[in-house]
Amino acid sequence: MTRVFVDVGLSLDGQIAGPNRGPGNPMGGSALAIHKWMIETRAFCEILGRPGGTPGPDDARIRAIFGRTGAYVMGRRMFDEGEVSWPEQAPFRAPVFVLTHSPRAPWSRPGGTTFHFVTDGVDSALRQAKAAAGGKDVRISGGADAIRQYLHAGAVDEMTLHIAPVVLGEGLHLFEGFKPGDLKLEQESVASSPLATHITYRVVR
Repeated sequence: MTRVFVDVGLSLDGQIAGPNRGPGNPMGGSALAIHKWMIETRAFCEILGRPGGTPGPDDARIRAIFGRTGAYVMGRRMFDEGEVSWPEQAPFRAPVFVLTHSPRAPWSRPGGTTFHFVTDGVDSALRQAKAAAGGKDVRISGGADAIRQYLHAGAVDEMTLHIAPVVLGEGLHLFEGFKPGDLKLEQESVASSPLATHITYRVVR
């Protein structure tokens, strides 16, 4: 059964990106430190087509995340930042459904990634992603606004936060606008590594 999940890096003060993010400064620059635990793994280096990286628990975690995912949903701002910085062989290797107000033809990249631009809302994007996932799970990649929309809609089954020992001070807060009772979570697992603490929750509907 296809599950919808969020898997996102987070600073200690709850930010997923810095304040000056944009295509010329993905994630606001300093926020890349949130993802150091991932960037340094051998699995992620392989996904990007470059040598290097280290094995270990975080490496196995990255392989599991990408291995379970049959399709992705992301917001247009995340796509705009990534379009100029991802390698030619984009790091998804699966269909990606981009939420946007601007129509655009599908964009296929070497390695199996095709970006589809969805102009008729979050429900349509998720339906298309589930249909394309081939029985695997669907990952809501980000950014924060896309994640919030799917959490508020009750469409997410599982959420993992990779909390890095980094304080940004300002930026894009993942849970901005949430009020008590808006989101109920049950902790399923927690693991740690030198660069992050990984907490997985079940989203209670």
